[in-house]
Amino acid sequence: MEKDYYSMGTTADRTQAADQRKFMIWVYRWMFLGLVMTSLVAWVVFSNKNWLAYITQSSGLFFGIIIAELIVVFVLSFNIMKMSVTTAISMFLFYSVLNGVVVSSVVAVYTAASVGYALFIAALMFGIMSVYGYFTKSDLTRMGNLLSMGLIGLLIAFVVNMIWFNSTVYWVISFLGVLIFVGLTAYDTQRLKQIGEMSGSLDNNYMKIGVMGALTLYLDFINIFFLLLGMSGKRS
Repeated sequence: MEKDYYSMGTTADRTQAADQRKFMIWVYRWMFLGLVMTSLVAWVVFSNKNWLAYITQSSGLFFGIIIAELIVVFVLSFNIMKMSVTTAISMFLFYSVLNGVVVSSVVAVYTAASVGYALFIAALMFGIMSVYGYFTKSDLTRMGNLLSMGLIGLLIAFVVNMIWFNSTVYWVISFLGVLIFVGLTAYDTQRLKQIGEMSGSLDNNYMKIGVMGALTLYLDFINIFFLLLGMSGKRS
């Protein structure tokens, strides 16, 4: 009888681990596809000098795209469970396309070497911290709460510095921003892993939650890249 109980426990653990892996694979799959979509759109726009010039010289269009991105994130964040899985994925990919346009105009300011360096370091940082968040036994909840509050303060400081620009303050904000998003990568990964443990099976609801998880990790990576590029990039 003891052996039967042990076998049942082992089977349950294996089933839970399998469900968790399916959920995390779903999350990383869409995060990766989102980054690929962003990269392709950025490359297409960057390769077309007329498009690039129009976007960079039209501040109204650029900020319109930024506002559209914020609207997409807002709609996904507050209405994700009311959508179908297809709609959630479509909106995430639409966001990736919009962000590709933004990325093209940002990287155009810097040398190719600077962009490549920032991309490599961002990928390395993100990968290390995501692996740490997945495998660590420490509870990162408290750290996540502190980082979230730090992010709010960082956004306020960034807006203020846009008005009264100071290069030293910008560098400090960027450095702190990298630390915050690197920490959030670990926290978000652990949180998603915990969600995966409770999923039971990868049904429609957990697929939609996984799309939001993909967007969260996508934003962590993109912000690390942008901040590193702003700190260390050489202008072309």
